[in-house]
Amino acid sequence: MKNILQVFLVLLALTALPAQATLNIFACEPEWGSLALELGGDKVSVYNATQALQDVHHVQAKPSLIAKMRSANLAVCTGLELEIGWLPMVLRQGANPAVQPGKPGYFEAGNYVQRLEIPQRLDRADGDVHAMGNPHIQTDPRNIAKVSVALAQRLAEIDPANATYYQTRQQDFAQRWQTAILRWELQAKPLKGVAIVVQHKAFPYLSDWLGLREVAMLEPKPGVEPTSSHLAEVLEQLQQHPARMVIRAAYNDDRASRWLSDRAKIPAVVLPFTVGGADHANDLFGLFDITLSRLLDAISTDSAK
Repeated sequence: MKNILQVFLVLLALTALPAQATLNIFACEPEWGSLALELGGDKVSVYNATQALQDVHHVQAKPSLIAKMRSANLAVCTGLELEIGWLPMVLRQGANPAVQPGKPGYFEAGNYVQRLEIPQRLDRADGDVHAMGNPHIQTDPRNIAKVSVALAQRLAEIDPANATYYQTRQQDFAQRWQTAILRWELQAKPLKGVAIVVQHKAFPYLSDWLGLREVAMLEPKPGVEPTSSHLAEVLEQLQQHPARMVIRAAYNDDRASRWLSDRAKIPAVVLPFTVGGADHANDLFGLFDITLSRLLDAISTDSAK
């Protein structure tokens, strides 16, 4: 009887191994959740803490987020102070030693790319300025490529038994991703040098990649809602320096961009900004397919006038 019980316990332990082996990943933003799935496959379970129609600067540290952080093996976030308003509380309340800053279970994507718009001075009077640079790195697919290498290495460090699996998936992703980048860059050639207005300072990496020229911003300062007087100033500015379109992220209120679009007679373009921000932007490839399609449609519409 004792031997039978021992055999039963061994079998029970073996059947529990797959569930125990799955890494629980807490992704602060959908783009990193999507990348984690590309690299982790069936070895990971991903929870996205935010979604595309949320302003990730302003998220509530809800009990559901704290509970997910408590059970996470790896937290994957942008960093660069993007989540500073809520992530520290979630980490603190989650009380999970494995995913605290400085531990292998805490990963900041912003550490692995060249940062843009690092401020020369820090003054709250300048609006929502990030001391470490603009955090919206996911709008340049070349940054995704760099982060994928580092994230695969981190997955292997946390789960060495599956290191080869993560490396193989990263190599496969890198090949498919580079092919896609070449295709996108070929499609995007007509966008080089195109003047745009942005609602928020959310697109410097996209502009750097595609060669877009940002000539105005609807927000008077980053994170400050546009006033009617500031919008009038932007409209006047466009008389001297015309733009081809005004761009906003899917989570932005559309009133300011529609106001300018109507009066300046330029298209208002809603970009998905992250995975899930538009129909068919259900993964990283779809995100950039839709982004390029909408930008190109805008200059096509503008040229047809």
